[in-house]
Amino acid sequence: MTMTIDAASGRAISSLDRLDSRFGDRAGEALPSTLIAFAAHLHALVRELQPSREEWRGFIALLKDIGEYSHDRRDEWMLISDLLGISALVEEMNACRPAGATPNTPRGPFFRADAPMLPLGSDICLDGKGEPLTVRGRVLDLHGKPVAGAEIITWQANAQGFYENQQPDDQPEFNLRGRFVTDEAGHFQYRTIMPSGYPVPLDGPAGELMKRAGLPSRRPAHLQFHVSADGFETITTHIFDADDPHLANDPLFAVKPELVKSFTHGEGQCELDCTFVMVRTLEEISR
Repeated sequence: MTMTIDAASGRAISSLDRLDSRFGDRAGEALPSTLIAFAAHLHALVRELQPSREEWRGFIALLKDIGEYSHDRRDEWMLISDLLGISALVEEMNACRPAGATPNTPRGPFFRADAPMLPLGSDICLDGKGEPLTVRGRVLDLHGKPVAGAEIITWQANAQGFYENQQPDDQPEFNLRGRFVTDEAGHFQYRTIMPSGYPVPLDGPAGELMKRAGLPSRRPAHLQFHVSADGFETITTHIFDADDPHLANDPLFAVKPELVKSFTHGEGQCELDCTFVMVRTLEEISR
């Protein structure tokens, strides 16, 4: 750690001490206190690992590569957060819900907020490739009452394990994405295809890090949902295929028992029934 000696006290002053002092009376404000805490943990990590100059430059180069791989169709920073379990931790801390409520999971790097609004019953598979699947769902509150007018955004990978924004030249725009609104009974329904499991993107710095560390990279097959309604906490979650062999080693730490469902297989058609249970916001409860 870089040190100087205070002339008056003779005490060694670290660069972290000097960073803290530069904020003066503002040190307790949100941004300064966050930067100080971040720097303190980073200084402690550097002291623990004691990297060489070359190793530290390599770390800085990794951060640069992550930034260069991030764009409007791909968020490599979010992928790093997911793979290190940080996204799951943030969800756990910020969405502590009572028993029976649908838990949140990391949103992942492939969400698009601009998915098109579609009538109930629409087919979100735009290229006709894959095993047909009908999804039927319902949105309820904790007391079992339907939540009418809830907005459902859904997205998934195709049968080869790729999202539409990973393959802009091979898949139609908004393929396997859609936005729906629940009816008066809280129901929604749409048609799609059976999802496939897939490895997290291995072509960028996050994937290279996973390979070098020998960590599991295969995500189990799933559908993803973003459920919102006035007066309720927003749900961002997954529904996983109970038959997928990779449930125990999801690299995004998103698998929870209540999110694992059986996809029933019929004659030329698969079906999924799911229920999302929403929690009212504190503001709504206090009214």
